[in-house]
Amino acid sequence: MGNKLKTVVFLGLLSGLFLAIGYGVGREAGMTIALLFAGVMNFVAWFFSDRIVLRLYGAREVPREAAPELHRIVDEVAARAQIPKPRVALIEGGAPNAFATGRSPAHAVVAVTSSLVQLLDREELKGVIAHEIGHIKHRDTLVMAVAATLGAAITHLAHMLQWAAIFGGGSHSDDDDGMGILGYLAMIILAPIAAVLIQAAVSRSREFDADAIGARIAGDGYGLASALEKLERSRQVMHMGPINPATAHLFIVNPLSGGGLLGLFATHPATAERIARLRKLAY
Repeated sequence: MGNKLKTVVFLGLLSGLFLAIGYGVGREAGMTIALLFAGVMNFVAWFFSDRIVLRLYGAREVPREAAPELHRIVDEVAARAQIPKPRVALIEGGAPNAFATGRSPAHAVVAVTSSLVQLLDREELKGVIAHEIGHIKHRDTLVMAVAATLGAAITHLAHMLQWAAIFGGGSHSDDDDGMGILGYLAMIILAPIAAVLIQAAVSRSREFDADAIGARIAGDGYGLASALEKLERSRQVMHMGPINPATAHLFIVNPLSGGGLLGLFATHPATAERIARLRKLAY
């Protein structure tokens, strides 16, 4: 199954799970309220996600005269991708990393850490920028904002369902279309976990695509592959600072770490696998 089809399927699963919890909270009326709730949250994500994320990480937009080489690279890559040049923002300090956000190519911003600019050479930095502009060109920034919004809404509704069960919502009989106490418990416990797993799967599938698109935009995958190697090594010894897990999927390499079962919740594919795919593309 192609990554784009996977994304559609995963978003459909998130939406279905969201409506199912809404039904559990208040039957048909609950589903209607859930839809309205999702609409409000997606409206906020659509118009304000870029400003929210930039403020969250202390990113500031930088003028051309303050970072001329960075602006030249963004100019070049955006022209090759045939999209409007995104705004450029810088995050002082922290581990080398980068992300893109914004509801459309005309309202996008690419943010990089100051340590990323210092660590990478020009071709590597160009590869990273091409990856982020690949996300922008194919509107992954919007897709992931919607996925994150639905995931947060599912968790919130699961908490509402918990209170509904405490105050008698789980006492309906099976003939009354009630889920029963076991159904409520299953939804309360499993729905948020399922939402996180699906959201992580959406993110992983988009990362592979952005790598491939970025390699084509940059001209080859060598610069991005080399950059990913450096970023993965840096991630082992440096930290970004406080990270909101809901935004971890935005970064080019996962700023959070975890192995074993936590790998199921990883928002990024293994960096070694990404590097191997990029080198295969280059050949």
